[in-house]
Amino acid sequence: MEVTVGGEDAPRWVHQVRSLVLNDADDADPACLVMVIQDVSARFEAEDRFEQSFNANPAPAVICRLNDLRFIKVNQGFLDMTGHDRDQVLFKTVYDIDVLRQAEKRDLAKERLSEGRTIPQMEAELELPDGGTKLVIVAGQPIDMGEQPCMLFTFADLEPRRKAEGLLRESEERFTRTFQLAPVPMAIGVRDGHLLCEVNASFTEMTGYSPTEIIDRPLGDIRLWENDAKRCEIEASIDGGHDLRGYEARIHTKDGDRIDCIVSTEAITLGDDACVLWAFQDITQRKATELELVEAIEAVMKDTSWFSRSIMDKLARLRAPQPDVTGPGLDDLTTRERDVLALICRGYDDKTIARTLDVAGNTVRNHVARIYAKIGVNRRIAAVAWARARGFDGQGVMQERTEQETAA
Repeated sequence: MEVTVGGEDAPRWVHQVRSLVLNDADDADPACLVMVIQDVSARFEAEDRFEQSFNANPAPAVICRLNDLRFIKVNQGFLDMTGHDRDQVLFKTVYDIDVLRQAEKRDLAKERLSEGRTIPQMEAELELPDGGTKLVIVAGQPIDMGEQPCMLFTFADLEPRRKAEGLLRESEERFTRTFQLAPVPMAIGVRDGHLLCEVNASFTEMTGYSPTEIIDRPLGDIRLWENDAKRCEIEASIDGGHDLRGYEARIHTKDGDRIDCIVSTEAITLGDDACVLWAFQDITQRKATELELVEAIEAVMKDTSWFSRSIMDKLARLRAPQPDVTGPGLDDLTTRERDVLALICRGYDDKTIARTLDVAGNTVRNHVARIYAKIGVNRRIAAVAWARARGFDGQGVMQERTEQETAA
């Protein structure tokens, strides 16, 4: 009962009152009445604080009596998590609303509950009013409520984690299907050690290596790359945190063939592992076709006397794409070197240039070598492309030189 001081409205104490009737041995009537009053204010305040804390705690929780396993308290967190009404929970048993449903250690939990001992954390699935289920972690802690032994069940909602894991699993499945069905040869390797941990069918078809022959083996042992220098260059780039983009490399197949590839990489994370996604593009046929085209152009350019100037220019650009106009310029060439370059642009060979300039053949060859060294090329057609990029075709130079010689 609550006890107040005279003249005050608010109660100051909480007392627990018990009575005892005393009888005389020879008299059947009660001799006196004993009142036992105990101040339980501290305990009452503690229970009140617990009640407030229990109800305000967002963590889902319920309390059941151990003598009949009926729920005597439920907080708002549990109601919000499950969708139950308070009346649907209170005074129902632990098995009416099964808080240990499909628990991973259900037998242990039931044993501990019957003994009034702590129930360790374990996963369980609560059945919801709408027929669904919710994945939770449940744990039990024995407590006393009004001198009655009880069990406090607390819960952690794992449903967001289960949904996230489901989405991650679906994403990984889509990635795996895409990876395996991709027409581009692809592989996945761990960054540490440069071991492949997965290859797709296109990679197996291109290299001839089955997954069991190449997975979990260092690429250096397999001799996949053209040489150790190329392998070290690629691995150093990966170790430095750089992704490859359009990197040309040659790889060896299982049968010993060589394949020219464009290699690209992308840093990815699988689980907790730092990995590298490799993609290969076979350009062997394309390079062979380009080489044949270059050889054909060079063969034609050896005799250009019957080509028009526009066709020569197009062939020059096709063989040697437009260079960077920065760097060496025409002013870096001597007058005689510009004369030689002008005749090269007109398609003259060394003998014809020697006759035109009335110099020895060795002199022409020396001039050509110096021109190559100054402008950074090593072929005649590249020199023509270099000159064309700077608007130099040799026509004006030779005409001016002829006029000067005529006037002299």
